[in-house]
Amino acid sequence: MNVVLNYLRANQKRFVQELCDYVRFPSVSAQPAHGEDMIRCATWLVKHCKQIGLQARLCPTDGHPVVFAKTPAPVALRHRKPSKKGTRRPHFMVYGHYDVQPPEPFGLWKTPPFEPTIRHRSLFGRGASDNKGQNLAHLKAVEAYLKTGEELPCDLTFVIEGEEEVGSNSLAGFLQQHRAALDCDAVIVSDTGMPSPKHPALTYALRGIAAFEITLRGPNRDLHSGIFGGSVQNPATALAQLLAKVHDANGRVAIPGFYRAVVKLSDFERKQMARVPFNGKAYRKFLGVPELFGERGFTPDEQRTSRPTFEINGLTSGYQGEGSKTIVPAWASAKITARLVPNQKPAQIIQAVRAFLLRHCPPTVALEIQSGHGAEAYLVSPRSAHAQAALRALRQAFGYEPVLLREGGSIPIVNQFKTILGADTLLLGLALPDDNAHSPNEKFDLDVFAKGQQMSARLWRELAGKVDGYMSAYK
Repeated sequence: MNVVLNYLRANQKRFVQELCDYVRFPSVSAQPAHGEDMIRCATWLVKHCKQIGLQARLCPTDGHPVVFAKTPAPVALRHRKPSKKGTRRPHFMVYGHYDVQPPEPFGLWKTPPFEPTIRHRSLFGRGASDNKGQNLAHLKAVEAYLKTGEELPCDLTFVIEGEEEVGSNSLAGFLQQHRAALDCDAVIVSDTGMPSPKHPALTYALRGIAAFEITLRGPNRDLHSGIFGGSVQNPATALAQLLAKVHDANGRVAIPGFYRAVVKLSDFERKQMARVPFNGKAYRKFLGVPELFGERGFTPDEQRTSRPTFEINGLTSGYQGEGSKTIVPAWASAKITARLVPNQKPAQIIQAVRAFLLRHCPPTVALEIQSGHGAEAYLVSPRSAHAQAALRALRQAFGYEPVLLREGGSIPIVNQFKTILGADTLLLGLALPDDNAHSPNEKFDLDVFAKGQQMSARLWRELAGKVDGYMSAYK
């Protein structure tokens, strides 16, 4: 292991330069104008995987291509007969994505988003943290094994896709098509975060999501507010009044049945959450709000990670241009996402929302609800052998006791890994809270980048020792 760690330390300057090369690609999957940039980025990644010793290829999909790479068979095993059942080499899959969020608004960036810049031991650029720096850390760890001749105790397959930021629409088909090759003991994903470099983290739960759009329709056209105003219901007013009924004064969602399947946090979980340092004043200042607000009876960390929510993402109605236009708008709409916790089902939540809104909608407007994407919450036991192995790797690399996290975001593909591949996912995020993912001035801490490589290098030994029957035969 020392030779691997020494290789990582000796090559950090080059690794950072390679990360800069990776970040320079404007691989924005949401914008068709960047289609060629997506191909160029994926091609660069395949070439890089081959340079470090992996077998790699570009796999076309109905959308953007997937980069597929795997470790070569160890020399000592290439001519060996297949192992007996129970003594196979462990196999783990590493997932990441090379696509990035749109960089707009450009005017808020201190330096251009696709001209990576180093300031104060951080690399600034779109995609530096989400997710190029995080998946490159795993590739660099494998490079250290392959270039030093230190044998990996397991087989690794990398799946790095180009559609995560637009819903991973092609990934399920890819997983089904390559299910045999992707049969693995667990999936490793570094696309989440840690509270600080002194608090490396294993995320064991993610919230799910149910997205939908509400539209209220009133008159068959925009009306002159002086001639007709006062004699018809204004859809914008009706929508505002309707949405105001969703929450009570305590921040609790007032929709009947919304909390029916929610399981209370255990004492163990609440103690784990309490280990994460929290400064309410600093948090409020970081968010730029005059006061915090959330469901009463829960801490801010519990509110944003382990409680379900109903959030208005956007409101649209009437005239939006410069100056005034005196109308009663014909319609008003709102984009909504509900974040869900384990045991809540997206379809059931949308059904409950629909029933509530229909009951409270005034007869003066017509209500339409259009369902969007949905995904169930994800939960894996932090006490499992794989999770404990990951915690040891984090502890060794960062030098601090790791914490167990629930995260408020949603990564729908982890559910696909479970349903299609039958594999649990270990979420070992390397992003810091101020990395500005999805925001201007995104960055990635270069010290975390280096320690993430060490964590990955140690992880394979720790995980391989937890595949039943293998390590005794391997030794």
